[in-house]
Amino acid sequence: MRIMVQKFGGTSLSTVQAREHVLRHIKRELEAGLSLVVVVSAMGRRGEPYATDTLLDWTAQNGNAISAREKDLLLCCGEIISATTLSSLLEHEGISTTVLTGAQAGFVTDDNFGNARILDVRPVRVLEQLGQGRVVIVTGFQGQTENGDFTTLGRGGSDTSATALGAALRAEMVDIYTDVNGILTADPRIVEDARPLTVVSYAEICNMAHHGAKVIHPRAVEIAMQAQIPVRVRSTFADSEGTLVTHPEGFQDVQTGIVDRYVTGIAYVSNVTQIAVEVPGGADRLQLKVFKTMAENSISVDFINVTPSGVVYTVFDSDSEKAIQVLQEIGLKPQSLSGCAKVSVIGGGINGVPGIMARIVESLTLADIQILQSADSNTTIWVLVKKEDMVQALRALHASFELHL
Repeated sequence: MRIMVQKFGGTSLSTVQAREHVLRHIKRELEAGLSLVVVVSAMGRRGEPYATDTLLDWTAQNGNAISAREKDLLLCCGEIISATTLSSLLEHEGISTTVLTGAQAGFVTDDNFGNARILDVRPVRVLEQLGQGRVVIVTGFQGQTENGDFTTLGRGGSDTSATALGAALRAEMVDIYTDVNGILTADPRIVEDARPLTVVSYAEICNMAHHGAKVIHPRAVEIAMQAQIPVRVRSTFADSEGTLVTHPEGFQDVQTGIVDRYVTGIAYVSNVTQIAVEVPGGADRLQLKVFKTMAENSISVDFINVTPSGVVYTVFDSDSEKAIQVLQEIGLKPQSLSGCAKVSVIGGGINGVPGIMARIVESLTLADIQILQSADSNTTIWVLVKKEDMVQALRALHASFELHL
């Protein structure tokens, strides 16, 4: 049995016209002889009646006192509505279907309600229904604890559901359908000449997703990478192949041939605050005090530089006031700069190549953009800039590395 997993996001299901495109993609793969598992998100976005954010707004308008466990019960409704709607449309076309909740599809999670982690996937019923020639429609974003409580997987949870099912079923491919035509070299709303990528590595897209690109959730890619399941990011509204996400050795299987490049894309995260804590002459266990205090107050930290005499790191602007306050309460004197943006240059060919950082510094210097902080890894170089310089920085770097070609 050749199995494919298709995942359709909220915008792919929100209108009659969009759902017609979904039906077309399903029929095409069935005609190709594939057995299909279709993972769905809740329909639409905030303001539309069945969207996840709309359900969250509903609780806020009605007491806003619902517990995390009961909130997950409510949020599971959105995907169930999508799944049963799609089932009805397919049955009308003469295509036999079975709808399974995340729990029925075999997703076992921990009890971290609202952001549960998948502990196991036991797709017994999925395989049974596929064996009967049915399209199995699975509600994404959700699972169940060993005790039987419904859970949700957090933002990007339907992507994670899709790749986890793909791994458990040893699927040939996982297709993630969205409202854009694959993964682009940069955000097209900012960089007008951003272009679609034919193929990217798991590591590259993980870094792009972690550092601002919102096309696919990084947890989903990590699961696919571990299982070596190829993923395509495609447009619901077009027939193009989109972007293939695979291991570098698989690049040669793409029709365009082997991809040889240093930099794959530019990503960004805006609205962050830089915090610096420094004590002249150094301070015993300073780093521990700072980061332990952040952890105890549930403040996420990023872009961390540590020296013997101090630390520099970033937090989201929304957390900055609290971060400064708790540091002051333990006797530290933090300096802060709000309204910053982290710009990331990402590429599997960066590691060990001289001149990449020099080109970054040169392009930003020529654009009169101050670099506030920098860091790097095997596949990514990050720079922190003022938010008002972010757009110009993205465009300058995109042009410098000729990503438009």
